[in-house]
Amino acid sequence: MAQSNSKQSAKLLIVDDDTDLLTAARILLKKHFSTVVTETDPEQLPVLLARDTFDVILLDMNFTLDAASGHEGLLWLDKVKKLSPKTIVIMMTAYGDTELAIAAMKKGATDFVLKPWQNDKLLATLTAAAQLSISNQEVSKLRSRQKIITQQQDKQFQDFLGQSSAMEKVFSSIEKAAVTDANVLILGESGTGKELVARALHRQSNRAGQSFINVDMGTISDNLFESELFGHKKGAFTDARQDRMGRFEAADKGSLFLDEIGNLPTPLQGKLLTAIQQKSITPVGSNQPVQVDIRLICATNANLLEQVEQQLFRQDLLYRINTVEINLPPLRQREDDIFLLAEHYLNHYQRKYKKTNLSLDKETRYLFKQYQWPGNVRELQHAIERAVIMSESTHLRPEDFPICHSTAKNKTNFDTFNLEQIEISTIKASLEHYQGNVSHAAKALGLTRTSLYRRMEKYAL
Repeated sequence: MAQSNSKQSAKLLIVDDDTDLLTAARILLKKHFSTVVTETDPEQLPVLLARDTFDVILLDMNFTLDAASGHEGLLWLDKVKKLSPKTIVIMMTAYGDTELAIAAMKKGATDFVLKPWQNDKLLATLTAAAQLSISNQEVSKLRSRQKIITQQQDKQFQDFLGQSSAMEKVFSSIEKAAVTDANVLILGESGTGKELVARALHRQSNRAGQSFINVDMGTISDNLFESELFGHKKGAFTDARQDRMGRFEAADKGSLFLDEIGNLPTPLQGKLLTAIQQKSITPVGSNQPVQVDIRLICATNANLLEQVEQQLFRQDLLYRINTVEINLPPLRQREDDIFLLAEHYLNHYQRKYKKTNLSLDKETRYLFKQYQWPGNVRELQHAIERAVIMSESTHLRPEDFPICHSTAKNKTNFDTFNLEQIEISTIKASLEHYQGNVSHAAKALGLTRTSLYRRMEKYAL
């Protein structure tokens, strides 16, 4: 029973024209591996590989047609690697020819065994090979899963619509920058779609098949900055119970998107700059640097030039991150896109919530055109979703969009083109409508709670 429990879950195939050797190998190995298949004729390899998959193949180098040179074994090794590239192959021969071993390794063999073998050494070699095969399969599954997850995530971000001249310029910039590895800085107000631009850059780049890692710099506390971005080793600090990969390393060969880069405190900007310049990071608790190959994309709604003048943002870091700069226009400057986006989200949410024949009436369209959309596309999306859920009519009226409607009703005598005043008025209207509930007001405005709190503090609301 103990032997059965200790068996490794792996399939072995042994190919050798010596029947006595095969019998001895089967008796030895079946105690340690779940499946052991033997074959005397290498011509059966294509049939066996078409019928089944094996973790490890133990393949003789010298068959009767080619008693000592090993050329026949190399030929079959080549065929196995073509038929089943991921299968681990261990070569065996009675002749300790170093050059032959090197030739086998170059053709894809993982290891080399001399006959007659020592049982312990053979078991150790095959066990290591089986574990390598299982590890490779797990990595392959993880990559496949990651690819599926990335594709599913990207589906949420493919609604990057626009027909205005302002958006045509954005699309042109994305197309030109994507094919390079240049660092890109995306500028724009909250809710304009900066992450959409970042994902479009990644999808259209040569790194599209690799990871896209998104980091919101505004949510990372100062004391966790290095751990989150650069990773840490087990025991590096109190809660470091195991090694953890940082975002830089996770994005290796892919794209790293640092959102809200303007929120990064000055002391941490130097550490980020060093990582970008040296193209390497050092995990917390380690003194061994790790090389990383990333395409860096950053975004912010802050005026970084002003922050540089106020010594809140390092000028050398700004130079590093904005080789190419893409400016996203606010929705109020994309009048041609408002109804295109509104209709898109209306169709999306009526399908999602199983409603039919919904439309925007004429007064609502006029309201949408007059409203300044301080939360931009995100605010429009949330407004449409709420209206689809709450409305009992097939015609969505201004009353179904309370923030837009109440802002229009509560206009005072200030200049309606003063964006700061419009923003103050809109925030007040949203807080009043949701009776001071910041979470609901932020969602309706297309902002995060943190962003809304910052604006409330700025305007002393």
